[in-house]
Amino acid sequence: MARDLLAQESVNATLARITASATELIDGCDAAGILVLHDTKVETLAPTDRLVTDSDLLQQQLGEGPCFDIARRARGERIFRIADLTGEHQRRPVFAPQARALGVGSMMGFLLFTDDEELGVALNLFSREPGAFTEAGETAGWMLASHAAVAFSSARAHAQMEHAVATRHVIGEAMGILMGSRHLTEDEAFDVLRRYSQESNVKLREVARLVCEQGSLY
Repeated sequence: MARDLLAQESVNATLARITASATELIDGCDAAGILVLHDTKVETLAPTDRLVTDSDLLQQQLGEGPCFDIARRARGERIFRIADLTGEHQRRPVFAPQARALGVGSMMGFLLFTDDEELGVALNLFSREPGAFTEAGETAGWMLASHAAVAFSSARAHAQMEHAVATRHVIGEAMGILMGSRHLTEDEAFDVLRRYSQESNVKLREVARLVCEQGSLY
């Protein structure tokens, strides 16, 4: 499984394989997804079922919930397991009954550590039945999450590298156009792009793409 995760061609493919593996390997797991927390906004990645998206959206609307809390490290926990959501009514009187109404019977979540401290990422597992997740399932989930964290970080790093290479290529092409059309040196051409980017509040890559498409900035 670890080799399979690292062999995926993109971040999205890696995440989809992670969540699919959870439903295949962990007893009682009906659905899985990866929750990414940007400040207070929730992003759901690679959900295997609508139940995942609905639960994440509910937690964003309420500003609380087990998946939400573990992603933002609110309680200092790395794992949570709720055997029966009906037993959470006292601890989470707002979230628990609404999640149960969505069809959630039990939940587990695992914090995924990444190299981005500002990014909260959690692998979350759902069952429609209460009592579905056992201690053995929690151990299996933690092992999957450990592999998933490595694969996720590796896939993100690879995607960022590809983005950087593509950015460098388009900027170089734009500089070449300006050097030829305006008889500028390499440094002068880059300075033109940089100044236009700052004055227009447009990212340098987008400025470069504009030059490549139109042959000029004006």
